[in-house]
Amino acid sequence: MRLFLMSTVESLDPELYSRLVDNLYVEAMVLADEARAYFDGPGMEDRERLGAIVRLSFACESLKVTTRLMHVIAWLLTQKAWRRGEVGRDVLESEQYRLGEAAPSEAAAVDAMPARARALVQDSQSLYDRVRRLQERNRRTASAPEKAGDGVAPGPARELLARLERSF
Repeated sequence: MRLFLMSTVESLDPELYSRLVDNLYVEAMVLADEARAYFDGPGMEDRERLGAIVRLSFACESLKVTTRLMHVIAWLLTQKAWRRGEVGRDVLESEQYRLGEAAPSEAAAVDAMPARARALVQDSQSLYDRVRRLQERNRRTASAPEKAGDGVAPGPARELLARLERSF
């Protein structure tokens, strides 16, 4: 039996994966525009009404939102470039093109912020977490062997079937 490696991005229907990346990209760009509009506009007024410590937390959290979104956008652009054949598989494997680390928000600091700022922090964290899970799934699947020729990425059900086959 010959074994080979196949990543999630290579095992998914190309059109489906492209649409997934495109939708995440649109979501990231819309969220980035909303964050910029808020933090450069009404957010400045909201910040001025806060106490000194909360104002500092507000500034830190706005930077975290921006950092998360820029990491997500960069990762998604790399995926889009790979899909178009502009970069090779080796680029996706390279550490410098993986999703960058972004500091998590502190719940107490976020809870003290105005509602719109809280929503932006939570939305950016949710998007970042979803993209992180997609990247990790891609990496796990790329390192997991599967049967040659069946074209289906391994999963819990396939692993259980394989264990049952080995038992008999």
